[in-house]
Amino acid sequence: MQHVRIATYEIKDGNFKELADIARQGMLRTFQEQPGFIRYGLADIGDRKCVSLSMWETRKDADSAVPVAERWVREHVANLVDLRTTQIGDLAFFEGTPAKV
Repeated sequence: MQHVRIATYEIKDGNFKELADIARQGMLRTFQEQPGFIRYGLADIGDRKCVSLSMWETRKDADSAVPVAERWVREHVANLVDLRTTQIGDLAFFEGTPAKV
């Protein structure tokens, strides 16, 4: 079973696209250096809020990602967002259909 870290943020300055560009270059690379990292994404959920979603091989890996993410946010985007919630959970499944090009 894989594990997921879900964090919600409120955007206090700038816009979602700017934040996503910064996160892709920074948070993604930071997570890629962590043990057990599988996948990371950022979603705009409207009303100046977004969700950070990362997948990990073990719960320990997901738990360890919490302070890593908090430090990265504090050092790089604290002027743009406020952390609202962080949750870790077991991921039963995450399936899809291959994209058609």
